[in-house]
Amino acid sequence: MYILGIETSCDETSVAVMEDGKHIKSHVIASQIEFHQKYGGVVPEIASRKHLEFINPAIEQAIKEANITWKDLSLVCVTNGPGLVGALLVGVSAAKAISYSLNLPLVGVNHLEGHIAANLLKEDVPTFPWICLIVSGGHVNLIEVKDFGNYVSLGTTRDDAAGEAFDKIATVLGLPYPGGPQIEKLALQGNSRAINFPQAYLEKDSFDFSFSGLKTAVIYYIKELKKDSKEIPLADIAAGFQYAIVDILSTKAIRAAEKRRCKTLALAGGVACNGSLRDLVGKKAEKKGVHLIYPPPILCTDNAAMIACAGYYKYLKGEISNLELDVFPNMEL
Repeated sequence: MYILGIETSCDETSVAVMEDGKHIKSHVIASQIEFHQKYGGVVPEIASRKHLEFINPAIEQAIKEANITWKDLSLVCVTNGPGLVGALLVGVSAAKAISYSLNLPLVGVNHLEGHIAANLLKEDVPTFPWICLIVSGGHVNLIEVKDFGNYVSLGTTRDDAAGEAFDKIATVLGLPYPGGPQIEKLALQGNSRAINFPQAYLEKDSFDFSFSGLKTAVIYYIKELKKDSKEIPLADIAAGFQYAIVDILSTKAIRAAEKRRCKTLALAGGVACNGSLRDLVGKKAEKKGVHLIYPPPILCTDNAAMIACAGYYKYLKGEISNLELDVFPNMEL
């Protein structure tokens, strides 16, 4: 069974062909980073226009690289939320056109569920239930995955997402977009304990997150240094800021696994590529007897393979969409 997956929720135009929901036959990702870099972040109108430009070539390339024909396809899966409304519309419109013209079943997929499903693209599929920490530019979600499609939301961000905070502080430090990889690289040269930035644990036993206070603290720290004409230790600031984020993410994720009595913890989302986060979670998980898993970097960032995988499992459960499929920018899991 060949599945076509399409992902256009933000600034990556991605198309994949999946066999039987697990084996990736082709995977195309057209990045828009160069078009957004000079603005320091994603510009929705530019993202939508670039998706329009990239989507058809990406689909054709994915079909060709999979060494199949259009007639070999059995299912079309597409992200229909959450995300940028214009960007989502491009992908959904393309998927509906293919579904209609080839008379194929269509499945709309929640982008967050796609990130969860990325951990199912493994030879050793984790045994349910498990905890999944989704961390990206737009989302921070701590979820108990009882089964595919059966989720318990344990916590989310009350303000900025971790990836968003990385991007904003990177701009303050004069680093190019996207900020996460740039801060991680700079932090390697610094001392993560040289500056103790605040961490918001919120109420007792809360699994929610808040990074706006941390972001403000970093900005004011730099302002004070500039006011006193002192040298700004960029590497130490990057290292301290990064540690403040990954420490609280890892702490709450491990606590959630313990409280819900789950022996497996999964990471997902673009920030899951961060080596510091993986290392710190790994060390804490090992101490608590929790097994840590995460996808390869290419499946952590926005991609169509995870959408095809999630759509396949939804199809098996009979969750099929129709040609009235709409987009929902604020869709919840």
